[in-house]
Amino acid sequence: MACLEMHYSSAALSKQSGLYVVTPDAWDGAPLPVLYLLHGLSDDFSSWFRRSAIERHAQAHRMLVVMPDGGRGWYTNAVQPPSNRFEDHILEVVHRIDGLFNTVADRSGRGIGGLSMGGYGAVKLGLKHPELFGSIHSHSGALDVSRMESHWTDEKSLIHGDTVPNSEDPMWLAAQVSPRPAVHIDCGVDDFLIEDNRRFHAHLEAIGYPHTYLEPAGDHSWPYWDANIVAALAFHAEHFAAL
Repeated sequence: MACLEMHYSSAALSKQSGLYVVTPDAWDGAPLPVLYLLHGLSDDFSSWFRRSAIERHAQAHRMLVVMPDGGRGWYTNAVQPPSNRFEDHILEVVHRIDGLFNTVADRSGRGIGGLSMGGYGAVKLGLKHPELFGSIHSHSGALDVSRMESHWTDEKSLIHGDTVPNSEDPMWLAAQVSPRPAVHIDCGVDDFLIEDNRRFHAHLEAIGYPHTYLEPAGDHSWPYWDANIVAALAFHAEHFAAL
C-alpha cells in the first residue's frame, strides 16, 4: 500500500484542512471503491494512520481508504458558529476524492465507518445520505443521542442546539432510510458506550433492519479499534465485491 497526505482549502470549514489516503501500490486501472474512515472526538485525520495498522490491514483489499478531519464537530453542521459545517465538509471530501482519483463514483463503491464520535458520524451520514454510501460500519459508536448529553454536555448546545434534531439521530434515520445501506456495528464488552450500542442494535432488530452486530472483548481504546478494523474492512470489501 501507499499513503498520501493532502492539504487543501475547505469551503465548508472556511479554513485549510487535511486528510490521508491509503491506496493500493498497483492496480489494473479499473475504478477503485472507497472507504471513508472517520476519527474520534479527541483525534484528527492522522490518528487512524498513526495509531493503527490501517495501511497494513488494507493491503488485503482492493480499495482506497480516505481519512478526513472532523475536528470536534460530530460530523454535523453546527448551530454555531456557522463555519463549523463538518457534515458538508465530509460531503465535499467525497466530491474531491472522486475528482482526483479513479473511483467507483456511486453508492455501490462507497463505504463509511469510524470509531466513537466517528462511529456516530459514519452511521448518521451513511443513513442520511444513502444515495452516496452503500455500506456503514461503527466501532464503539455514540449511537444513542438521547444519552449524548451525558457524554459531551459542554459542546452539545454549540453543535445541535438545545435538542438533537431527527436529522442527526441515527435511530430516527434508520427507520426512514431508503435504500438501506449495509450496516456492521461492534462495541467492546468493557466499553463505556456498550449500552448505547445495545440499544441501537435492539432498535434495528425492532424495525427489521438487517445488520451485523458484535460485542468482542475490549474497551474504548486503540488496541480494540486496531483489532476490529480488520473485520470491518472485510465487511466493506464483501459489499464492494458485488460491483
